[in-house]
Amino acid sequence: MEAEPRALLAELAEAGRLHDEREPEHRKRLLNLEPETAQLVAILVGSSRRVRLLEIGTSNGYSAIWLAWATRAAGGRVTSIERDPDKQGQADANLRRAGLRDRVELLLGDATEVVARLPGPFDCVFFDADRVSAPRQLALLLPKLAADALLLADNVLSHPAENAGYLAALERLPAFERVIVPVGKGLSVAYRWAGT
Repeated sequence: MEAEPRALLAELAEAGRLHDEREPEHRKRLLNLEPETAQLVAILVGSSRRVRLLEIGTSNGYSAIWLAWATRAAGGRVTSIERDPDKQGQADANLRRAGLRDRVELLLGDATEVVARLPGPFDCVFFDADRVSAPRQLALLLPKLAADALLLADNVLSHPAENAGYLAALERLPAFERVIVPVGKGLSVAYRWAGT
């Protein structure tokens, strides 16, 4: 990654960490990915040349910048859903600062309702919002996934009870290979090879 976006991401990571330390209300926290998790997600997306990405949970755009940068070389685009208009406004501004706003479609609303309306297909989905709703969102997305779909979900080790439904739903999908990577707060990685 070039020095300029890397410097912006470092700035956003630190600002997000300090903000969340001072913010008592969970819903007002930014809850950004840990930098090492974001870097791993970018490596997975970029190395597999994902081009139609869906992010559930934009927050201030920290992870959207990583995703948009990772898919840029392949000509890809990111659709990112956020329910908080203030956070979406921050994401818009941060994506513009990164020079990646044209790579990301920002959608505002309840993620499950928005997912139900999206046409797809998506070759990568990143779940990083309301963990309890993720199983329903996954069910809605299954017919909208590309043959070689990559599914990512954060916080699976830090919030195991909340993620249990999503992980159980993944286990019921025999075509997907699954692994939990102990990076950051725990990253679930699932992949379906084309033709399986």
